[in-house]
Amino acid sequence: MNNKLLGIVLIVVGMALALWGYNVFDSAGAQFSRALNGDTPIEAWLGMVGGVICIAVGLGKIR
Repeated sequence: MNNKLLGIVLIVVGMALALWGYNVFDSAGAQFSRALNGDTPIEAWLGMVGGVICIAVGLGKIR
């Protein structure tokens, strides 16, 4: 039961982290930066990739 609870928490945290990363990626400052020099903020990548990793680990804990 403890692993399932940890898995659910990881999925929820991962979803929030991925959403935060996407919001950073889609922000006006990030769009302006991408238009000028093509760089994406590292916070966006860390949020989206970290969120997907948390979701994958959480799904593994549930099963």
